[in-house]
Amino acid sequence: MPVPVPRQRAVPAAECGPAQVSAVALTEETHRDTAALGAALTVLLVEDDPSGALVPELRDSAGRPIRVRTARNLTEARRLLTPDVNCILLDLALPAAGGCADTEDGAELAVLRQVLELAPRHAVIALTASGDAERGAEAVRVGAQDYLFRDELDSRLLSRAIRYAVERKRSDTAERRLAEGRLRAQENRRLERGLLPTPLLEGAALRFAARYRPGRSRALLGGDFYDAVRTPDGTVHAMIGDVCGHGPDEAALGVELRIAWRALTLAGLCGDELLGTLQEVLEHERSDEEIFATLCTVDIAPDGRRAGLCLAGHPAPLLIRPGATPAPRLLPFDNNGPALGLLPGARWPRTQVELGAEWSLMLYTDGLIEGRTSPGGPRLGQDGMLDMIHRQLSEGLRGEELLRAAVSEVRHLNGDELTDDVAVVLLERVA
Repeated sequence: MPVPVPRQRAVPAAECGPAQVSAVALTEETHRDTAALGAALTVLLVEDDPSGALVPELRDSAGRPIRVRTARNLTEARRLLTPDVNCILLDLALPAAGGCADTEDGAELAVLRQVLELAPRHAVIALTASGDAERGAEAVRVGAQDYLFRDELDSRLLSRAIRYAVERKRSDTAERRLAEGRLRAQENRRLERGLLPTPLLEGAALRFAARYRPGRSRALLGGDFYDAVRTPDGTVHAMIGDVCGHGPDEAALGVELRIAWRALTLAGLCGDELLGTLQEVLEHERSDEEIFATLCTVDIAPDGRRAGLCLAGHPAPLLIRPGATPAPRLLPFDNNGPALGLLPGARWPRTQVELGAEWSLMLYTDGLIEGRTSPGGPRLGQDGMLDMIHRQLSEGLRGEELLRAAVSEVRHLNGDELTDDVAVVLLERVA
């Protein structure tokens, strides 16, 4: 039965390749099973005939003898069920644990259920009375790979049935693991998608756009983070940050910092006080003392014409003003303070910036400027980014289209894949 996938809430765009699960990604146990295909088979016969005469001499497809071990009850079967056993032959006439000798369907299949619980990774062939196909079919529905009539066994038939059961069990196990892997991937994607921010800008006369591309393969979330909120006084607060590193721990820390920033901002903190508190959060939550985070915060006044800028080791935002040939420029970065987590008791000056009546403000992480201009060539850098954005603006690109084109071109120049996370946020005010 398919697992229902809940409808996702709208979130800013994140770029990512589809999560893929393939047979080569199965566990080591599956690889060991596959390697064992060429080895001689071992069968465990569970039946209460002490002579073990029920099973004729067996050989595999290569003509090698198939080893047969015999257990007279489930206690012995548990002792003889070593990792080299490939298949279990179970006589359904064997009493279930507890000494029940009843021959009703429930009792006979009870012993099968006990064996399946005892050996969930092993192939099982049920042996039943001649002509009792209904009971054999029921055994397969319960979980056996096949069934045979115990008084019609011959070496060729049984050898083929054992090989078939072993292969079918391996195939079923591989398919189950692939399905479980796909479900885990879907759950991880839903979790990561849910952790991406939904900006709180209701009532703001600003347009918002964002693009996000994690460096981790098949991930939706990386160490970069961003957010934007509007406080009751009409001020729009936006930020973008980058935790050093690219693993899931860094992604989790980025989410923690983003949530802390939002809570502190809505509580009325800003500037140096806000960054100092975020540094305390980072110091308490990071797994290593060498982990740090860069951050850029912008507080846009209610009239939209001015902003306060704080930089903590982060690249300065890019300001675009309208014109016949809009020329983007970097905001001042002379008062750039240290990254969070580097210097105890650090301070982060707040710089006042005049934006004007109509403008676009682009915040970005260093993944956008540290890509190469060609495979093995120099890095793009901020100058290269300014030239690229200038050209794209001249081509008429704006908003989401501008960000999509910028990220795509940076990837193309670098050789189609970036090793670092990339986050870009664009705030626009149109008079």
